[in-house]
Amino acid sequence: MLRGEELTLTYYYGQSAINAVHNVSIVVEKNQFLGVLGPSGSGKSSLLYLLSGLKPPTQGHVYFEERCYSEMKESERAALRRQRFGFVFQQHFLINYLTVLENVLVAAPRYDAASVKQAMALLENLGLGHLVHHFPYQLSGGERQRVAVARAMINEPGVIFADEPTALLDHATGRQVMALLIPYREKGSLIVITHDHEMLTGADRIIHLRDGEIVDET
Repeated sequence: MLRGEELTLTYYYGQSAINAVHNVSIVVEKNQFLGVLGPSGSGKSSLLYLLSGLKPPTQGHVYFEERCYSEMKESERAALRRQRFGFVFQQHFLINYLTVLENVLVAAPRYDAASVKQAMALLENLGLGHLVHHFPYQLSGGERQRVAVARAMINEPGVIFADEPTALLDHATGRQVMALLIPYREKGSLIVITHDHEMLTGADRIIHLRDGEIVDET
């Protein structure tokens, strides 16, 4: 479904070149929960940026459903991310002047009665039905991250990319957020980037990154 072939991402600092990702090949199957584990600076987020099309690789190619990103226009890659991918980041990136419901609908393909109904049902399932008219500043950290999960799910994307989604939460709340994300593999693939092995309990595969390279897979 999603694959990267011999991916390298190089950053240049003056005369120095640093490979954030180096010669990584990876395949993510449909309905698979893939964990990417490694310490800070290991290249986890950079790999996510490559697989989701947020950054172009210095070398190598990424394919989603056999379409190569490098053969798409930037507008096509942006449409792919909006229509087929969902994102949950370490920061929730909610819009403070919008309500919980409105924040979820920002990612919906259209703002109509059907989308509102879908968003309401999703928030209810995530235990946020009583907060739909609240604003982000009125929520706890865990509640804000659950809204971000709902926003990622509203399009029923083919892949959800979660980049350290529990890093700013206490352990118990982090487990709650993961418990909401993991069942999504019944609908699509889930890629979770983390430094905390416990957050990947139940993953189908875990790849271990260090210095931009895959050093182990479990």
